[in-house]
Amino acid sequence: MTLYLKAAEDGISVGDCPFAHFVRMVLEEKGLEYDVQPATAETKPMWLLEHYEGKMPALRHRKECYVESGVIADYLEFFFPEPPLKTQTKGSEGLLEGFFPAVAQYLKNTDDSVEEEKLANLKAKLTVLNDHLAGSSYLDGESFSMLDCRLTPQLYHLLTGVEGFKSGTLDLSADFPHVLAYYERCTSRSSFEATLYPPETILWGWGNARK
Repeated sequence: MTLYLKAAEDGISVGDCPFAHFVRMVLEEKGLEYDVQPATAETKPMWLLEHYEGKMPALRHRKECYVESGVIADYLEFFFPEPPLKTQTKGSEGLLEGFFPAVAQYLKNTDDSVEEEKLANLKAKLTVLNDHLAGSSYLDGESFSMLDCRLTPQLYHLLTGVEGFKSGTLDLSADFPHVLAYYERCTSRSSFEATLYPPETILWGWGNARK
């Protein structure tokens, strides 16, 4: 397997895409061997441009290729069912609805006139997560699932971006302690540690988005 994903500023290191990070955590949780191929707009392979519109992350396995992180994760779950990561509880996926857009809108915003609005929207999403996590270790109960592989990189982006661009205006320990405890549980897993890229890479990516 080869996973094509966004390259960092140097053009060769793993970039800051949380969706590629999600896929890599799934691959690690399942103990699958894979190669990582960071790519820029100039170094994407021609077949990826011609047949898949250059979309990344893209997982190539034998003669098949899949793009879109959710599709890739479902493919891996179907063909490599152990250990199972599929969400079991009905409605759990709704917990993440609109979460990353709220993160992105807040981190990208440079307009003081709408800063409070963006922050309030983000806090509303975090409140939903915090209330849910008050009664469970993970999003799907007591078992680490696909949803956690998806959310953990997004929280990594949020905490890094808040520290780098928002002067620490969001305090998870004070306002969302269950989210923070959950984040610490997830980031201590080997699947996260093995796929970690430095905070500077995240700040580079969001820095470009804020221009």
